[in-house]
Amino acid sequence: MAAKAKKKAGRRTTLRSSKGTKLYAVRNADGTFKDIQTYKRAHAADLRSTSKAEAATKAKKATRKKATKKKAAKKK
Repeated sequence: MAAKAKKKAGRRTTLRSSKGTKLYAVRNADGTFKDIQTYKRAHAADLRSTSKAEAATKAKKATRKKATKKKAAKKK
């Protein structure tokens, strides 16, 4: 079996366009531009998405909340 290679997240470089708009540029391994998007749009998309760590903490908090509700119901 071949080991599955872990995909490395694309690093973004901040640039400015000729009009002064902030841009994010993602490069390929060889250094050429893979994707260029406006900072405003990319940043908004980043804020909308939830990271794995963030999702895990939300799940832990939800389970703790359920457990405390059950304990409170048993005490009554």
